[in-house]
Amino acid sequence: MIAAKDAIEFTGHEDMKPFKIAEGVYQVGGPDMTAPEDCCFFLVDLGRPVLIDAGAGADPRKLLRNLEELGYSPGDIKLIVLTHCHIDHVGGAAFLVEKYGLPLAIHALDASPIEDGDTRRTAANWYGMDFAPTRVKFHLEGESGDIEGGASPIRWIHTPGHTPGSISLLIDNGMLKVLFGQDIHGPFYASFGSDIDAWSESMRKLLELEADILCEGHFGIIRPASEVRAYIEGYLRDYGKL
Repeated sequence: MIAAKDAIEFTGHEDMKPFKIAEGVYQVGGPDMTAPEDCCFFLVDLGRPVLIDAGAGADPRKLLRNLEELGYSPGDIKLIVLTHCHIDHVGGAAFLVEKYGLPLAIHALDASPIEDGDTRRTAANWYGMDFAPTRVKFHLEGESGDIEGGASPIRWIHTPGHTPGSISLLIDNGMLKVLFGQDIHGPFYASFGSDIDAWSESMRKLLELEADILCEGHFGIIRPASEVRAYIEGYLRDYGKL
């Protein structure tokens, strides 16, 4: 069993406001913004608003408030892309599907825990939460692909390791590359279907992208490109894979 070098602690104060990261990219949730159980999650609007992850859903009113503060309503969201199947990323999406009928996309290898309401593989049991079976409209297949984003597509890349179906996402407008690598730090457990060797190969894929900004699921916004590289290489080094 391999755990992240820093245990995830929920110390949020829920007092941060949603904020702009880059043109068309906003953080709209996280432990200091919506609920202590939440991952950091993001809204991308390049002409077609897409939500990347949605937190645990413990208090969805704060997500709705943050969207409203940026001038959006839930009905404006065209798609929710889930980076993997864990409750701190998908619980809020379940609420948005039930309440507003929003469509979900996730890699096919991580879809069944969500559709089956598997409390172990979604890690809902870690949080003492329930997770009802939730419909996934789009199963992402293969190693990579594009999601319609408006002015430019959002590219998804299969980056297994933390879970079998983990994905990362990239926006590249020709001037700036923004990478969404939500739980690239781990942790890694057999109950998650984790694979440290697959993870190390995934991290090498991400290094090749040479992203300028990394939006990480539990450690916030990392920039510039030199710090993004140092962050990923640091974990590779810690796990003996560099």
